[in-house]
Amino acid sequence: MKIKSIIAFMGGIILFAAGLVALIFTGNVASIIPVVIGASLSLIGFTGGRTALIIFGHTCIILGCFLVTWGIYLLPYTKPTLVHILTRPLFWGLFSIFGGICANYHGFCSCIRNNK
Repeated sequence: MKIKSIIAFMGGIILFAAGLVALIFTGNVASIIPVVIGASLSLIGFTGGRTALIIFGHTCIILGCFLVTWGIYLLPYTKPTLVHILTRPLFWGLFSIFGGICANYHGFCSCIRNNK
């Protein structure tokens, strides 16, 4: 079977791997969300589909808002190291929100609408 969107497929694999690394090294529960988002983005890249991409974008925005709120709550307790910042919920929440916005815009892009 042919991959419909190589960029979404590879981006999902990279996000899945980054979430696994964060989960292994920190043990933070918030790292499960990038793993799930990366796996679903890889599946969308493999199967394609405009509706799935738009639902995925909205889900990413909702999960990102949850993670940003959690990350702001944890700000007084964080150490300012690069690894600690990149593995906390605030970073992954912002990453998820902007990724969801990108997925929503791409769902209405002409390259998706003309490729039914």
